[in-house]
Amino acid sequence: MDYVKAFVTGGAICVIGQILMDKTNLTPAHVLVFFVTAGAVLTAVGIYEPIVQFGGAGATIPLTGFGYSLAKGAIKEVQTAGLIGALTGGVKSTAGGIAAAVVFGYSMAVLFNPKSKK
Repeated sequence: MDYVKAFVTGGAICVIGQILMDKTNLTPAHVLVFFVTAGAVLTAVGIYEPIVQFGGAGATIPLTGFGYSLAKGAIKEVQTAGLIGALTGGVKSTAGGIAAAVVFGYSMAVLFNPKSKK
């Protein structure tokens, strides 16, 4: 049942993004920024945590999950390190994912030779 919950939650987030791109003049970059910001704001006001509890990876893997991780890290670090934690907490909590994205992206660029479409 966990897989179904994750699929439904992640699918709903993707449907919202697709509707935003189809029905508005927002570009994919605008939707990306909107989702990360929405994840952080919804976490800060306590709305996103129940979504994560229900959907698991379906809520933490999409871009809203990145905003969630940033906000959770900042909140945790503020509680332990004070106000400076608002600046450092998000970076600490997401550093592993960012590093993995850079390493895997670079590795794929080295291993494969992209060709332009003509």
